[in-house]
Amino acid sequence: MILTIINFIFWFSIGLIFYSYIGYGMLVWVLVRIKKMFAKQPVARAEEEYPMVALVVAAYNEQDFIEQKIANSLQLDYPKHRLELIFITDGSNDLTPEIIRKYPEITLMHSPERRGKSAAMNRAIRQVSAPYVIFCDANTLLNKECVKMIVRHYADPRVGGVAGEKRIWQNSADAAAAAGEGLYWKYESYLKKLDSDLYTTVGAAGELFSVRKDLFEAAPEGTIIEDFVQSLKLCVNGYVVRYEPQAYAAEAPSASIKEEMKRKVRICAGAFQAMILLKPLFNIFRYPVVSFQFISHRILRWTLCPVALITTLLSNIAIVFLAPTTFYVGVLFLQSLFYMLGITGWIFASRNIRLKAVYIPFYFLFMNISVFMGFSRFVKKKQTVLWEKAARSQSHA
Repeated sequence: MILTIINFIFWFSIGLIFYSYIGYGMLVWVLVRIKKMFAKQPVARAEEEYPMVALVVAAYNEQDFIEQKIANSLQLDYPKHRLELIFITDGSNDLTPEIIRKYPEITLMHSPERRGKSAAMNRAIRQVSAPYVIFCDANTLLNKECVKMIVRHYADPRVGGVAGEKRIWQNSADAAAAAGEGLYWKYESYLKKLDSDLYTTVGAAGELFSVRKDLFEAAPEGTIIEDFVQSLKLCVNGYVVRYEPQAYAAEAPSASIKEEMKRKVRICAGAFQAMILLKPLFNIFRYPVVSFQFISHRILRWTLCPVALITTLLSNIAIVFLAPTTFYVGVLFLQSLFYMLGITGWIFASRNIRLKAVYIPFYFLFMNISVFMGFSRFVKKKQTVLWEKAARSQSHA
């Protein structure tokens, strides 16, 4: 009886991990292929129909990069008279506001008090007169066609927001953390595109996110990952969020594994807060498709999967101890090898040594440890809403 229960725990845990990281993507891929057999071709927006758009850039002590960001914003391929540029620098105590003031094309909003990105966005939206708003971070560079690629989706009245793609610059000089971060975002971008093609993208990243101004719902000022919450609030209100890979924000990777951990733990703490703020999306009867996507793509990774990794290992050890077979001994060996590679990768990453063979086990282990650390911060209420800036690689500046 005990062995049967342990076997169930083992296989349930493996199934949960497989579904969350691989199976869900496979299932959605099939569903999207079926949907496309009956889908209508989208209507392209003519150039003369381009509406007024506001680009809102949140900047905090970005004096070393802000000139690049301004130049990038001014070079966007969109009618200049239809693009508002608003930079908000609340709390910045370096030269960032002074640098921005040199550009009359840009509206500067500055307050000496720093209350977090959510408060800054809520304040900036009141300055916007355009019907569509694009939010992005000051440490990212946008591709020239970004705005055009985003606004074309608003031809569909069901679309409440558009999520752009996040890309990580990489070269051989970057820290080992960059490789895992880059791989993760490539896979995550692929899943977001599948989600969007099926029904809606499940959450937008703050690096590049657009919303209809009249649908913008201010997140509570204590919200940690406000962009994620705001994008899914659109789904709660009956709209969808489209994913646009041809509109992307590129940024340098974290300078080290310590800096990436700082960023990841904050996001994980915010994820648990987001689950409370987005409680309606757990109602599978009211939001059948969105709930399926939200739980499968996000919730399982944030809650059960990290625990399932532990129960898979412990139940495997118990089975080998109680009733060893070649199969279970082999699986335990593979698990042990995977974690050894992950730990090796962690050691190498902490020394900024790149080793391709350990990228996947290392970043997988890294992500799941971050979930536990983020949960601890959330429960203890130790996670501040203010971003503690993670140092970024300088090789792309």
